[in-house]
Amino acid sequence: MGEKHVVRFEPVGIEIEVDEDQTILRAAAEQGVQLMHGCKEGQCAACKSFVLEGEDIELDRYSTFALPDFEREEGQTLLCRAHAYEDLTIELLNYDEEIIRGGLPLRRGTVEVVAIEAVTHDMRHLVVKLVEPEEIKFFPGQYMDFQVPDTDETRSFSMANTPSRDGRFEFVIKVYPDGLFSGLLSTRLQVGDRLAVEAPFGTFTLRESRTSDLVFVGGGAGMAPMLGLLRSMAERGVERRVSFYYGARAARDLCFEKELVGLQEQLPGLTYVPALSEPSADDDWQGEIGLITDVLARHESDLAGKDAYICGPPPMVDAAIAVLTGLGCGDQHIFYDKFTTTGDPEDQS
Repeated sequence: MGEKHVVRFEPVGIEIEVDEDQTILRAAAEQGVQLMHGCKEGQCAACKSFVLEGEDIELDRYSTFALPDFEREEGQTLLCRAHAYEDLTIELLNYDEEIIRGGLPLRRGTVEVVAIEAVTHDMRHLVVKLVEPEEIKFFPGQYMDFQVPDTDETRSFSMANTPSRDGRFEFVIKVYPDGLFSGLLSTRLQVGDRLAVEAPFGTFTLRESRTSDLVFVGGGAGMAPMLGLLRSMAERGVERRVSFYYGARAARDLCFEKELVGLQEQLPGLTYVPALSEPSADDDWQGEIGLITDVLARHESDLAGKDAYICGPPPMVDAAIAVLTGLGCGDQHIFYDKFTTTGDPEDQS
């Protein structure tokens, strides 16, 4: 362990102690301070902040797409990669006081694989049960880190279930041919295998103090946190209206269709709108066709005052943010989780 330093976050006035061996984001999470973040790998920029006081700060490897050189020179930093070597004052550029003060401390544990099911040709539904500790608390929409067996690597996956599953966790995971964990999932991982995990991470959670209508936009494995949010709303009888736009390439890429139809009965305010960008002739598709962002733009006209949640591949998320903003959805009403793939970004520092 290295020396400890005090990091103060403005404008919220919260102070934490940070060990030099930890990133600032990690130290905050361990102390139950839920800073805005996404990938934790220096790729998505969700944790970008400004250094107000202090200069002795070093960053682990990160993508210069997330933090361009000129922004770093101006004093901006990525909390998920930043190590403090003196006391610092940080201005949070992206924060939510409802979330930051209500964080849950991180817990490590062991889970056992209960089921692995193919839900599309390239996505798997993984169900695990907690072996130890007795409980890992989380909010719907958050994610869990899995230790990849026989490596020092971890992979992050969003929970698709609600906290009421009696120690069981569900995930929807896209399989990549050379994926370190997803490749294991499709070839070697078996029911009964045990894995080391840590949770909860992420701030892609429903803002409970709000009553505004909701717009969900998802694609690919972005289905997982959306399911978690919708299932939780159904369990708790939340009456907010929500329109869920989900994009897939062809019919074989759709999943959980039957459950989503059922959720519309449990949630009278839910409208589910799936869309295919490249339906095949065999699909006999009668629904929406086109990129999900184009479908969103066709269906919505004025989103002022509504809250929007977006989850999926970064290009889709970025395109959806642009559409939502153009339709009047304010920056403080847009929440997103970019599902970045772990690997070397094209440009790193």
